[in-house]
Amino acid sequence: MPEILEITQLSAGYGPLRVLHEIDLTIKSGERIGLVGLNGHGKSTLVRAITHMTGWQQGSIKLDGIEIGGSRSLGAGRRTPSLVKKGIGVAPQGDAIFPGLSVRKHLECGAYTKQAWKHRKTRIDRVFDIFPPLRSLEHSLVGKLSGGERRMVSIGRMLMTEAKLYLVDEPSLGLAPKISHRVMEALWALPVEGAMIIAEQNVKLLSDRADRIIGMHAGRLRGDVGHVELT
Repeated sequence: MPEILEITQLSAGYGPLRVLHEIDLTIKSGERIGLVGLNGHGKSTLVRAITHMTGWQQGSIKLDGIEIGGSRSLGAGRRTPSLVKKGIGVAPQGDAIFPGLSVRKHLECGAYTKQAWKHRKTRIDRVFDIFPPLRSLEHSLVGKLSGGERRMVSIGRMLMTEAKLYLVDEPSLGLAPKISHRVMEALWALPVEGAMIIAEQNVKLLSDRADRIIGMHAGRLRGDVGHVELT
């Protein structure tokens, strides 16, 4: 299987703080990877580094064989729009919603590329098929939705483009167990031709479904750890 993501010696942080330490990671096409670890150990920073949203970073990041990494010390987010065009989709931790926009407007925001915008109506219908509760809420303001519904909107916005790499950060954060399972089941059911990384604390939501579960501790990967207990 071809490699979708190849990270070599990636370090990253914010100001004087180094969070990631010489990360090496390779993900092949079709893989769904679970990234587990406690808060503060670097899961979200790895997601942000791949999308150039950290304060600084250095090291190689290749997406589908094309270098998108390198050294960077200023301008967090400047390259993020171009990375979306290259095939990265993100559902960030905490949803990052605009409370005053409707569900449909949020989904349209995810249709960033010309191709996605051209087919946005079809893609919105696809999101509604994946998350049926959103269909009746398409004109509702996102700020008035429940936590689970907002998470569905965030993931749906990510799915508005056909990405090579999907990054989902803490999808179960703050949700009731029943809602968490519903959101995760939707993620597992997605037909992903590229690859997906799900950063998550709840290992049980990843067990038996992820192709690999990789632990992260103190900014370093612990390798393929299978089913682990976080302590």
